[in-house]
Amino acid sequence: MTATGPATTATGPVHGTWEPVPAGRWEDAFLSGNGRHGTLVFGDPNADRVIVTQHTLVRPNGGEHARPPRLAAELADVQDRLLAGDLKAAETFTDGRPLQWVQPFHPAFQIRLRRRSPGGADGYQRQVDFTTGEVTATTDDWTSRLFVSRADDVIVQRITTTADLDISLDHRLPGVPRTLGVGHGALRTPEGALLTLRARYPDSDRAYTGVTLVAVTGGTAELTPPGVRITGATDVLLLTRIRRHTGELDVSAETRELRELLADGQSYDSLLARHLDLHRTAYNRVTLDLAADPAERALPGSELVKRPSQAALLERLFAAGRYHLLSASGLNPPRLTGLWTGDWDTAWSGAFTNDANVNLQTASAPAAALPEVTEACAELMRRQLHDWRENARTVFGARGAVAPAHSDGESGLSYHFSREYPLHLWTAGADWLLKPLVDHDEIRGGRDPRTAAVLAEVAAFYEDFLTRTDTDGRIVIVPSYSPENRPAGASWGALNAAMDLSAARHALRTAADYHPGPDADRWRALADRLPPHRINADGALAEWAWPGLDDSYDHRHLSHLYGVWPLDEITPYDTPELAAAAHRALELRGAENDSAHGHLHHALIAARLRDGERVAAALARVLDGDFFHASLMSSHYPDRDVYNADAAHALPAVLIEALVQSTPGRLVLLPALPAALAQGRLHGIRTRFGAELDLSWTPDGARAVLKPHRTLRIDLWTSSGAQPLDLVAGEDHVLTLGTW
Repeated sequence: MTATGPATTATGPVHGTWEPVPAGRWEDAFLSGNGRHGTLVFGDPNADRVIVTQHTLVRPNGGEHARPPRLAAELADVQDRLLAGDLKAAETFTDGRPLQWVQPFHPAFQIRLRRRSPGGADGYQRQVDFTTGEVTATTDDWTSRLFVSRADDVIVQRITTTADLDISLDHRLPGVPRTLGVGHGALRTPEGALLTLRARYPDSDRAYTGVTLVAVTGGTAELTPPGVRITGATDVLLLTRIRRHTGELDVSAETRELRELLADGQSYDSLLARHLDLHRTAYNRVTLDLAADPAERALPGSELVKRPSQAALLERLFAAGRYHLLSASGLNPPRLTGLWTGDWDTAWSGAFTNDANVNLQTASAPAAALPEVTEACAELMRRQLHDWRENARTVFGARGAVAPAHSDGESGLSYHFSREYPLHLWTAGADWLLKPLVDHDEIRGGRDPRTAAVLAEVAAFYEDFLTRTDTDGRIVIVPSYSPENRPAGASWGALNAAMDLSAARHALRTAADYHPGPDADRWRALADRLPPHRINADGALAEWAWPGLDDSYDHRHLSHLYGVWPLDEITPYDTPELAAAAHRALELRGAENDSAHGHLHHALIAARLRDGERVAAALARVLDGDFFHASLMSSHYPDRDVYNADAAHALPAVLIEALVQSTPGRLVLLPALPAALAQGRLHGIRTRFGAELDLSWTPDGARAVLKPHRTLRIDLWTSSGAQPLDLVAGEDHVLTLGTW
């Protein structure tokens, strides 16, 4: 991609973005990552900086020793009081501790590359290629190329220039603790040099070490501690890794591993080829073409985001969202900041926030053919399952598993809570985190036994927890918390939050589907005893299905509409009365603090309710609100305030849901298409009934090609209504629709 090249003559979307000047802020630096290591690349040919991150880098703050509150013995009393009408009883369900944040995510250091004799800026351009994960920056006499290898878990950077370079590792980033214990190392090696940076956290035995191998072609390397000076080289190759550890790290072992990557004549290009087998294959599975103006497609990202009504912007944000989501997912799913930050003072600890943010960011993964993301979610869950069991046992006195609302990636314990945020009361998290894993199983047509095992543990929790009933013999979920809201005139810990009802029903019935037999019968019977949703006096689906608990409408979260999205409990097709009430609830919901995740959550629910105008309005609030940096990473608030990945990663899910929705027995085409998207093509979508889908549309009609992997009958829904559709495994099925 160049300023005057492929973007101006492209016949399809541009799978990358570019800028004509280096990044002046770390938020504008271009991103690369492999789901474990990440980089923020400034692209300055005279004084370049590459900020290095790694998913395991969290600063000890006491959270590493925190445990969930031991409250099980007090549960029955709190339940009795809530059932008796004491609507503030749950405020006493605490051990009195102050709010403890999870360990905050932070950057490691920056690789500094300084030209001894500054050059000009003629021909300057920096770009990121989404199909390769490669970030490049060029002038007439300098080229930098960088990627983060999925194959070898290493950051690879190549500098081509005739200028002499000073290279060093620098920990001095915004917010770095003054008492961080930092040690540098610089050694000559046969390739050139080895640079190390070791940082020990204050008052801790935990540390991290970065190792950079500098391989020089056609020149010399002179140690200039803590860095190295490269003179007369035609090519410089940097290989960088980070390890977080306790005690000392065997740097010699890390060095051997990096040197082995260069054995047998391996080069930048051969290392890139190994990476592309994994990255490009994943990225290319799904594409979106909105027939955008080629001139708009040619714009740099910083200019394109100033044109929020242009289809080219949605095309590029869709592509960037899939790229960044893939790049942030591997060891873990994305954090609040994805895999990237340039500041030690990361908002909300840069946590995995499970009561909306992780869930929204990863929402597109099943349909958008990114099993790498779904597997990252599963891996984090499996590593923390023992902590989830402790949450259930310690807080609720129950078997099974309860997910925390916040995690740093190390701990899955529920210790982050306060009076205003009683997140230790929230029991719906496991079901939400399991939902994309279940969707993935439906897509591939097989049930993962590891998912089945976790579902059984969640069902066991509900068996032990759901023991209280109302006067009609219906189960009461008590205490019950609707993130992160509270009823008008009552406290946060309440009864029968709509989200809890939907999650418990779904978890029990899904566990029963995975475990046929006596357990399944018992779990289904328990699910059937849960109360129905309540419709309030405004005709809206109530956030709490308990008489006397009135809604608080102005809130960023939409937890009560969990049954609409991501679940299929409430739909216009199966439950039209509840769907109408849910739509009314959506109409009444305010945006509160204008958070990006609230707007896009709103759009996802609107899409399920077939409201294209509301989808378009929610998207417009984000696109018009200046939420995107030049890097095409997003912010939490308007005017690019607080670096945050929610909008960037969730936007592809919104567009997919507006165009196509599926369940194991249903396909819905163009349910909520915004009027501005008059034509386009979506390629490679995976459906939950086991077919791949290509969809194209114009104002005159639409065409869909289904490529089923299973033989079955589904219901096809379009604007004309429903009809049965028989699919045969291995046989393409072409659908032609009239004006939509």
